[in-house]
Amino acid sequence: MTAIECRGITKRFGSVTALRDLDLTVESGEVFGFLGPNGAGKSTTIDILLNYTYPTTGEARVLGMDAAEETVAVRERTGVLPDGYGPLGEMTGREHVAFAIEAKQGYEEPMALLERVGIPDAADRPATGYSKGMRQRLMLAMALAGEPDLLILDEPSTGLDPAGAREMREIVLEEADRGATVFFSSHILEQVEAVCDRVGILSEGRLVAIDTIEGLREAAGTTGELTVTLDSAPDGLPGSVRALDGVSSVEASGHTITVGCENRAKGMVVQACYNAGATVENIETSQASLEDLFVAYTQGDGEAARPATAPGAEP
Repeated sequence: MTAIECRGITKRFGSVTALRDLDLTVESGEVFGFLGPNGAGKSTTIDILLNYTYPTTGEARVLGMDAAEETVAVRERTGVLPDGYGPLGEMTGREHVAFAIEAKQGYEEPMALLERVGIPDAADRPATGYSKGMRQRLMLAMALAGEPDLLILDEPSTGLDPAGAREMREIVLEEADRGATVFFSSHILEQVEAVCDRVGILSEGRLVAIDTIEGLREAAGTTGELTVTLDSAPDGLPGSVRALDGVSSVEASGHTITVGCENRAKGMVVQACYNAGATVENIETSQASLEDLFVAYTQGDGEAARPATAPGAEP
C-alpha cells in the first residue's frame, strides 16, 4: 500500500508559491527522508498531509485516505513530531503521554514510552520544567503512542545531544522494523543518510530529486575522493590525471596522489597511474556525502536537479 501520495500539488500564499506541482509517492514501510533548504516547502507539504492547510491545486492521500476529506481517520493512524510546537502544559510527562495514548486508543503504558525515549526519571515532573531536549523526547513519546502506521518527524533531532540523536535513529529503525512508514524531515543530513531508504530533495517548492542515496550520487555525478599510494612518483602524472574526464581536483604528495572525481572516473585514474609506469600499492576511496548531494541538487546549475528514477521513485 502507498503510505503518502501527492499528485500535482501547488500551494500559493498570496503572491508566494510554496509548492509547485508536487508529485510524491512514499511506499508503506519506507523510511523516507524529505530534505530542502529553509523555505523550500517541506513544512507546507506536511501541513497539507495533515490537513492543517489546503492545496491550491492537486490532492494528497495518506494511508489510502483523502487527506482533506478523511482528516480524523488520517490523524488517528499518524504519529507526529512537529518542528514547531507551543509551550507544554502543566501536566507531568506521564500525563502528557497518557493523554496521547488515550487519544490514539492505544494500549501502551506511559512509562514504557517514557523509558523508550530516555526520560523515565522525569515522568512525574511538570513538563513546563523540561529542557529543550527533554521536551523533544516527550513529543517523540507522544508521537509513538498507539503504534501509528505513519510517523511524521519534522526535525526530530532538534535540541538532542549526540546520544539522544543516536537513540532517536534507533527508534526510527525499530518503528520501520515494526512495519510503520517514517516520513523524516531534517537539516541534520548525516541523520537522514543513516536511516533513510530513499530521499526526496525539495528546492523552491519543486521536487528536484527522489531516489536512494546511491541513485542520487549516480544521477548527480557528484565527486567523491580517490587516494592512490604508488611505489614511485612519475613525472607528469598529476597533469595526466587532471586531464581525465570526470576529475575535479588532483593533489600529489610524495608517492600519494589524491583525486576528487566522479565514480565513473576512478578506474581511469588507476589506469593512468599504471600507464605512467608506477605500481599501485594501495587504494582508498570515498563517496560523496549526502551534504555534497544536497548542495549539488539545490545550488547547482540545474543539470543535477532532475528527478532520478529507482524502484518506487517518481519517473
